[in-house]
Amino acid sequence: MRANNTLRTTVLGWAVALLMFFPIGWMALTAFKTELQAVSTPPVLFFKPTLENFAAVFERGDYLKFTLNSVLVSFGSTFLALALAVPAAYRMVFHPTPRTGSTLLWMLSTKMMPPVGVLVPIYLLFRDAGLLDTVTGLVIVYALMNLPIVVWMLYTYFKDVPREILEAGRVDGASAWQEVQILLLPLAWPGIASTGLLNVILAWNEAFWSLNLTTSKAAPLTAFIAAFSSPEGLFWAKLSAASLLAIAPILVVGWFSQKQLVRGLTFGAVK
Repeated sequence: MRANNTLRTTVLGWAVALLMFFPIGWMALTAFKTELQAVSTPPVLFFKPTLENFAAVFERGDYLKFTLNSVLVSFGSTFLALALAVPAAYRMVFHPTPRTGSTLLWMLSTKMMPPVGVLVPIYLLFRDAGLLDTVTGLVIVYALMNLPIVVWMLYTYFKDVPREILEAGRVDGASAWQEVQILLLPLAWPGIASTGLLNVILAWNEAFWSLNLTTSKAAPLTAFIAAFSSPEGLFWAKLSAASLLAIAPILVVGWFSQKQLVRGLTFGAVK
């Protein structure tokens, strides 16, 4: 009976994994097709792979420039979000007020607002501050966009840290900064690392703000992909090649950091 349940769970797990991977796999196949094969009906499953789409992608734009912008924006916004979220979560967990719960709910509610609702004021503010089409501007927007999620995750992780350890440090004369630096950060490091990785992924995939606040100088890979949509129509093979090149770096990062990510997401789950 137990063996049958294990088999069913394994089959179900593989089925879900294949279902989730199918769009990426199909995109990868399309990237090596010709434009005619990419739009043919029924779909072409057996074909001679071609690299002409990748050559066209590199000819059309500076891929390395867009990649560098994505790296700077993703990691820069992650560092900024963590720098703001760590002290905020520390205060809410270890020095709560009667309004801490309401503050957390309010922060989370901001994620329910469509970004287009604040596009005009943010665009005008950035225009007046000279932050349009700059990496700094995107770093600020991405950090603030993901800040509620980062604070919530760190709040959850910090709650699993025993208060007695920080109280012992306080008795020994540790300041608030020393409590965070010497005691809290090492204990909650798995959770902080997984939060940072999730923020990097969210920032890497963000397209709305990059398309509306940049043109060429600070445009990340999401804007690079959008450039392959033209009035003449969508070039599916070239679009797939550009998308594959755009997601390749973050896929590699996710693959090599999956253990740390799972460890951090399950931090404090078993006691």
